[in-house]
Amino acid sequence: MPCTRQELEQRERQILAPYAQFSADTRGRAHEEAPPEWRTHYQRDRDRVIHSRAFRRLEYKTQVFLNGTGDHLRTRLTHTMEVAAISRNIARALQLNEDLTETIALAHDLGHSPFGHKGEEALNRLMKEHGGFEHNRQSLRVVELLEQKYPRFPGLNLTWEVREGLVKHLTSFDHPGQRKGFTSRSPGLEAQVANLADEVTYYSHDVDDGLTAGLITEKQLDRSVLIWHQAAQAVKREHGELPDECRRYFIIRCLIDREVKDVVQTTEECLHAAGVKSADEVRRQSRPLVQYSPKLRQLNLELRDYLYRDLYYNPEVHEPNRRAVRMLEELFHHYLEHHGEVGDQARKRAPKDGWHRTVCDYLAGMTDRYAMLEHQRLFGMRV
Repeated sequence: MPCTRQELEQRERQILAPYAQFSADTRGRAHEEAPPEWRTHYQRDRDRVIHSRAFRRLEYKTQVFLNGTGDHLRTRLTHTMEVAAISRNIARALQLNEDLTETIALAHDLGHSPFGHKGEEALNRLMKEHGGFEHNRQSLRVVELLEQKYPRFPGLNLTWEVREGLVKHLTSFDHPGQRKGFTSRSPGLEAQVANLADEVTYYSHDVDDGLTAGLITEKQLDRSVLIWHQAAQAVKREHGELPDECRRYFIIRCLIDREVKDVVQTTEECLHAAGVKSADEVRRQSRPLVQYSPKLRQLNLELRDYLYRDLYYNPEVHEPNRRAVRMLEELFHHYLEHHGEVGDQARKRAPKDGWHRTVCDYLAGMTDRYAMLEHQRLFGMRV
């Protein structure tokens, strides 16, 4: 006999902590649907995210390096998959709902613009008088409106808990605003885990990509970043001299292991101190309970400062992204003047949303390579 949704829900009751979010207790969806037979509600949500067009387009969107500049460098999609994996590991250790945590992680960048955070900043400037642009809000817009897959409703009709995780995705890069219907002081623990897993992932893997691209070196890191130095020493003590690629991999692995262990241990202490007994009690907390220890937070700030100084603003990263942003601005103004060149689906929303938001949606949904091809078609030049 196949395992039913009810049996899966019962398993959650047996193994998850009382402050986890149980799929049987979901606050539901904006549009009523029959429940799944052999999946929980959050498992259905995960599958809907993976099968969305916005998810597939992440393969061709920039993480740090302009998409297409290196076969081994991370894209927005590989970053997302890594966030999902780390999220599941932390959630499992804390006895939280892995399916919900993974779904939030997989969906957290669906609304990201092409050309990384520089592209996001450009769209926000262009939309300054028309509501701005922020990729967390855009991710919510994707799953609530822009995906068109189902006959009875727009978007993916995800559960409230997943959408809460998108509304309240908070990292050092991301600072979401308030949204009607999601007014709690803190999100659920699963959303908090996805937030911190995002930071763990991009701190460690941006370093990895910078090393792969030859823009930073292990010597620089060893001299400037204490957490790297400590991980490198630990790897050397355990394994001796290793080939370059293997050594770098194990140092990055050591960094991630340390971050994950610290988050799990610190969060357990915070949960015990707060005495929370349910997900709703978690939401009433004045600050997140999923945290780094103060010591590791300080070490991460040192790593972040190094990445900004020596990687993100390195001319080989910054200049291609700056040129790509200029191209995005030119496309934005062109489409505002030539409505007929905006895609059919986007054009249908213009009477309700206005042309600035319509053009913004159209550009935000583009991959790096499609935006570059469109620019070449319209202006006859490459970035």
